[in-house]
Amino acid sequence: MKLFGWIVSPVVAGLAGGLMLPAAAMAEGMPQLDFTTPLTVSQVVWGAIIFVVLYLLLSRSALPLVASVLEERAARIAKDLNEANAAKASADAGMADADQAIAKARAEAQAAINAALNEAKQAAAVQAEAVNARLEAQLQDSEAQIARARASAMSALRQVATETAATVVTRLTGVAPDPSRLDAAVGSALAARGIG
Repeated sequence: MKLFGWIVSPVVAGLAGGLMLPAAAMAEGMPQLDFTTPLTVSQVVWGAIIFVVLYLLLSRSALPLVASVLEERAARIAKDLNEANAAKASADAGMADADQAIAKARAEAQAAINAALNEAKQAAAVQAEAVNARLEAQLQDSEAQIARARASAMSALRQVATETAATVVTRLTGVAPDPSRLDAAVGSALAARGIG
């Protein structure tokens, strides 16, 4: 019925203006609005009757249909908007859930990476410790072998030096030297050089 208000108000104003118009038209000399002729009066009366009949027909049958269609359309649009808002809220909730799942997966992946890294570091530390222990053992063994070889070489050196000195003294002097004196002299010479 709101639809009829904006239709009826201008029509009533037009009719009121139309009834005042003949007097003004007569004063200006418009013959088609001369109400002294029966034809003009009958045309105005039949026009008003037709207008009232059309108004009643439209207001009782056609305009309520238009109003119901407009109300139905407005209700459908409101329903669609509500469904769209609900779908948007659902999609936003889904996006929030997806973001949380991604963040959780990233945190779990980072934790797994850190755990694997720590495990690898520990394994490398254990392996490095084992390698260092093995190398230390090999180093000590090598040092022991070197010490034995040096001691063996030093003992052989003293004997070679003593024999060489005895040979040289014998050839130079023609007399064999005293073995105890020669051994003491070789020992003191080797000790002076830090050998022996």
